Amino acid sequence: MFGGDDMVHLTVSGHPGSGTSTLVANLCAKRGWSFLNGGAVFRSISEERGISLEEFSALCDSEPDVDKSLDQRLITAMIEENGPEIVESRLSGWWAYREKINCLRLWISVTPEERAKRVVKREGGSQTDALSRIHGRMQTDQIRYHNLYEISLENLTPYNLIINSDTLSANEVTELVEAELMKRGV
Repeated sequence: MFGGDDMVHLTVSGHPGSGTSTLVANLCAKRGWSFLNGGAVFRSISEERGISLEEFSALCDSEPDVDKSLDQRLITAMIEENGPEIVESRLSGWWAYREKINCLRLWISVTPEERAKRVVKREGGSQTDALSRIHGRMQTDQIRYHNLYEISLENLTPYNLIINSDTLSANEVTELVEAELMKRGV
């Protein structure tokens, strides 16, 4: 059996625009699973403070305890009784790896250009602006993750499944993950 009945079964990680939220929605609908989305938690706190995601990300640089408390919330959810079956965040795979949680740790890989196309399709705006925001946020987040935890998002060691979804549909990604979960007895 892969993962415990009371522990997370799957962590889903990837850069913004990689399709993590769509995958999680598909799996939850198909399996009746619950999930915790680290990005949604991050966005809700950003909105509560009345600042943009970029500003909140920068704020986390100057107030590391804010970031660490968010991450601790994800770690706690992964191991708590009756917690969500899926935890989605860019670092959830790292936390499961470091905590030695026996689960599927997925990284969805997508080029920045493809992610920008997806963001424009979802939110509107121009490809150039979306790509610029993606690069800026990647750089800011990478510095923050390194400073807080000495983690590089380019290091994919924690992940036991990596899917490049540049040319895959959301359904194809879901089918690949579903097949891997079934292979592992989940």
